[in-house]
Amino acid sequence: MKFSITTGIFLLAYTFSVAQIDSTKSATMFSFSADAYYRYDLNNPSGKTNNLTSFTNSNNSFELGMASIKAEHSIGKVSGTLDLGFGRRANEFSYNDANSLASVKQLFLTYAPNSHIKFTMGKFATHIGYEMVDAQLNRNYSMSYGFSYGPFFHTGVKADIGLGGNTNFMIGVANPTDFSTTISSTKVMIAQLSTANKSNHLKAYLNYQGGSGLSQLDLVFNAYLSKQFNLAYNFSHRTDKTNTGTKKWTSNALYVNYDPLESFGLTLRTEYFNDKENLAGLNSGIFQATTSGNIRVNNLTLIPEIRWEKSNNPIFEKSGGQTSQSTTSFILAAVYHF
Repeated sequence: MKFSITTGIFLLAYTFSVAQIDSTKSATMFSFSADAYYRYDLNNPSGKTNNLTSFTNSNNSFELGMASIKAEHSIGKVSGTLDLGFGRRANEFSYNDANSLASVKQLFLTYAPNSHIKFTMGKFATHIGYEMVDAQLNRNYSMSYGFSYGPFFHTGVKADIGLGGNTNFMIGVANPTDFSTTISSTKVMIAQLSTANKSNHLKAYLNYQGGSGLSQLDLVFNAYLSKQFNLAYNFSHRTDKTNTGTKKWTSNALYVNYDPLESFGLTLRTEYFNDKENLAGLNSGIFQATTSGNIRVNNLTLIPEIRWEKSNNPIFEKSGGQTSQSTTSFILAAVYHF
């Protein structure tokens, strides 16, 4: 592994040194997003939230999500991206980072010697899964279990290679999952094979990360059946070596997206998360069904959402200190972006 990493870095540096600088085209783009929400759990547990996934760990409280500022600049064959996030959502995303580093959601540099290959080095959001850290890129406001217990980001180097048509391959090496900086010599391999039909109405992604006892295989399918109707499916299977042996969890999530109007859409997400081997710390199988509305007014999206969850074991809190196998929560979120 050490030899392959060193060799890869040498080849990347050599490619940069011999390439002819192309400064004929230059472009700069800025974008901004912000979100806030209110969440109420109908079990109304005392001192608890019944939130077992990312970014919505509150109950009966108005909360700030994240403010993001993203700057992208390209000139010729090279580009740089800086994506800053501020707020609880950003802190949870970069939970292993401290101080100002936690505000850097993404920071990466790219070099594309030709139209078929692109090299990227830095910190970038994971390729694994269907959902994204930025609220405006998801139709549900609350997150799936598969997203919450999978990787958030990678810090390393990768190569994106066009294989012809709509088929592409990515391969890279990165720090241990969700670490921007580390003193560990352990590295993780990341890879993705993606393809689509000629019209781009059917898309498929095979994603992977693995190394030193960690292995995660992830599949995403997208079907754009009409302008109003879209289906997506995400399967994820993760195994880790622990002190008590190898454990695993699996997630199966289906997304049904329907937009009868340009200003209004509905999404139903169903997911079964199997953590009966207690790798994620839940020690149960959990089914969740989340229905979210998307009310769009120019650049503002309002998301009223109802989420119902049921587990094999009584892991949800109730008022009075009792536990239950199910819970229902309501969210009203506001998301703005430009």
